[in-house]
Amino acid sequence: MIYEAIVSRQFIDKGWSGDRKSCVTTEDGSRYLLRISPTELYERRKREFAQMQKAAGLGISMCLPVEFGLCPEGVYALNSWIDGSDAEEAIPKLSSLDQYVCGLTAGRMLAKLHSLPVPGDGHDWEAYFTAKVQRKIAAYRSCGLRYSHGDAMVQYLTENLALLHNRPVTFQHGDYHIGNMMLGRDGKLFIIDFEKADIGDPWEEFNRITWSAQAAPEFARGIVDGYFPEGVPEQFWKLMAYYICSNSVGALPWAIPYGQQEVDTITAQGEEILRWYDNMNTTVPSWYRKE
Repeated sequence: MIYEAIVSRQFIDKGWSGDRKSCVTTEDGSRYLLRISPTELYERRKREFAQMQKAAGLGISMCLPVEFGLCPEGVYALNSWIDGSDAEEAIPKLSSLDQYVCGLTAGRMLAKLHSLPVPGDGHDWEAYFTAKVQRKIAAYRSCGLRYSHGDAMVQYLTENLALLHNRPVTFQHGDYHIGNMMLGRDGKLFIIDFEKADIGDPWEEFNRITWSAQAAPEFARGIVDGYFPEGVPEQFWKLMAYYICSNSVGALPWAIPYGQQEVDTITAQGEEILRWYDNMNTTVPSWYRKE
């Protein structure tokens, strides 16, 4: 077992996950990413590890699953160590063209991830997400905070529920954006942090492209073009706007318990999203439109 050969650890204090993460070194000098989760998450982490193995089988450039099991600290997972930089810091420093090329790679990898089969066929996406939207709207209306034109988001959500009808369900990374990617020393893009992996409408995966667009608009544009090599369907823009609105409306009440700094971050992002969409008068965001 590789876990038993660990001789040193360097704690990593990043991300929102409750897992304890460390860069570990084994007796032979190899490095890995070690994640420790509470024992009660065993089945969930086991499924996540299995999904990562399937994704790796597609040739996705990612942190590779190496070993999984129980240890005295809880549930552990060892992944390959990526020697590089956080994409959120590295990609904005690239030229516009190189940002776009990295985005194309990210979009192509996302399309591959969405090709993974999902177990069963009983997931009623329309009913599930309709209920989710209604909960988010209720939370937004009762939280006491507002975006300047937040009512336009709420109106878009309530008037376009039909967009959810007959949507397919696929595997999802669950948190696909520039903050969960790394750029290797050789410039290769890697996907990390699969702990939110789930199933759902593949186009919902674009609800977090907002973080990518804020950091590097050309990168975000590349993600869309890489995902749709034959052209972007009109229906996609409507649904991406829908899922981004849903995320934004839900994010404001979510942020309150985390303090004013998080509220300010989410508020600023919501206002920027409204500018991208001209207060929901368009469905193609300004960072994509070719002026």
